[in-house]
Amino acid sequence: MVLVVALGDPLGLQATVTAGVVSALRRTLRARSGRLIEDVVQTDAALNPGNSGGALVDFRGRLVGINTPIILGAQGICFAIPSNTARWVVPELMRQGGVTRGQIGIAGQTVTIARALVRRHALAAPTGIQVVRVVAGSPAAQAGLHAGDVVASCAGHPVPTVDAIHGRLARLPIGQPVELTYLRDGELRRGAVSPTAR
Repeated sequence: MVLVVALGDPLGLQATVTAGVVSALRRTLRARSGRLIEDVVQTDAALNPGNSGGALVDFRGRLVGINTPIILGAQGICFAIPSNTARWVVPELMRQGGVTRGQIGIAGQTVTIARALVRRHALAAPTGIQVVRVVAGSPAAQAGLHAGDVVASCAGHPVPTVDAIHGRLARLPIGQPVELTYLRDGELRRGAVSPTAR
């Protein structure tokens, strides 16, 4: 059990401190916009409007995370973006004023891959992303992807869901080629794509 302290200005009350424990790690939440927020820290330290952006620290003063909006109506269920994510985001904010996320120009859906194909190609996950549409002129189109292809990995990491490839592309440099592996008619293929800014 990790004891934590949340700092912030809830409801305009400056320098307010609340205490609690870390209830869980690596939670996944869906934002109002529909975007998936991954790997968040759950705590029961009381957070209120105005705590967002404040620090969640342990009792030695080490940063655990950055407080995020709460789930309205819930009690004792609060969240923080983990410190390792903040360490990645802050330099991006300082360098360019925002975080640029990559895209390759496909619309897709998560599908189950036949067990025989998973075994035959030694795939790391039994699901992948079936390409529903390829945007003309996009990195995916230039790499030769077609509707019906099933993307299995990106930059050497399995991408078993649509959210997984979004998370992977968010951390890749824009314009730098990365390898995609995908299934077409049961055969495993490889292609290079260079993500563009979303």
